[in-house]
Amino acid sequence: MQILVVNAGSSSVKLSVLDDQDVIVHSAVLPANVDGFDTARLDEVLGDWGEPDLVGHRIVHGGRSFRGPVRIDASVRAELDALTDLAPLHQPKSLAALDAVTARLPHVDATASFDTAFHATIPPAASTYAIPREWTQRWDIRRYGFHGLSHAYAARRAAQLTGRPTAGLRIVSCHLGAGASVTAIVDGRSVDTTMGFTPLEGLVMATRSGTVDPGLILWLEDHEHLASREIATALEQRSGLLAIAGTADMREVEAAVSRGDERAQLALDVYVHRLVGGIAAMAASAAGIDVLVFTGGVGEHSSVVRRRAADRLAFLGVAVDAHLDASVAGDADLSGSGAPVRTLVITAREDIQIAHEARSLVGRAAPG
Repeated sequence: MQILVVNAGSSSVKLSVLDDQDVIVHSAVLPANVDGFDTARLDEVLGDWGEPDLVGHRIVHGGRSFRGPVRIDASVRAELDALTDLAPLHQPKSLAALDAVTARLPHVDATASFDTAFHATIPPAASTYAIPREWTQRWDIRRYGFHGLSHAYAARRAAQLTGRPTAGLRIVSCHLGAGASVTAIVDGRSVDTTMGFTPLEGLVMATRSGTVDPGLILWLEDHEHLASREIATALEQRSGLLAIAGTADMREVEAAVSRGDERAQLALDVYVHRLVGGIAAMAASAAGIDVLVFTGGVGEHSSVVRRRAADRLAFLGVAVDAHLDASVAGDADLSGSGAPVRTLVITAREDIQIAHEARSLVGRAAPG
């Protein structure tokens, strides 16, 4: 069985074909912008690759309705469209890719996997906002969480790398990319996460602010006379590392720190401070920590971030071997000698998780 995985993001549509052993047979990246993506290139790619046995789509938001992967049919497609209000920046791009691929492969079964679904197991104590009840009931307001596909894969892979069953295993997974979140995982299930109703809550990110005092937003509305859309654009696109350091790229931030740039140093300090606080909070939600995972572009490639975070988390039993950390290539165990917490770097593979979930719907076992 060959599965075409369609992962639509904010700036690209990633296509990959995986075989029964999760080996990538084909892959391509189609640039995307506010007007969509290159459908002519999509035709060319799919024509060259031939027809897959199954298509798995990444959909950002599943709302309360979709707590796991689902086969796509007309009624599901309509429900996904109705959820656009919950993710107006992300959902339309996912659905545009879904429609484009479906039009070209109309006879191939398709499934949807959701970034929010992994967090459907978060208990009410962690998912409930203390706001007027009529708001939460009218608008389905709760802490949904995101990056669920990445965190779910990280949890499965962490169990493999440590040789431990998921039962009883307490994992804190850090997905650090352009977007960033930390999730507490117990028995293979999400019990808490740093993102909330939107992907703005939580950690400092590349261009997103992370959590800010809601009173500040109200204050800015009064004093800067800003419309809600202006504030949203600023928090989504002009905040985070970009606002403090002048660049959204952690590699550039670290290079500037090495040159003595004070803005870059502050940006790195703020980023690590918020990250460490998120990890500690998730360890508390999991009632302890057995494994700390770093994944995503920054998580996989920034030794500076990993080691600074580990140094601050020594009180939890986290320690990183500097030699191992400096020579990371792919999935790796960076744990310091005798450290009670295993620290891992795991390559982000949402495509494998989507393929795994697609197989589960058609009754085909995943490898391993």
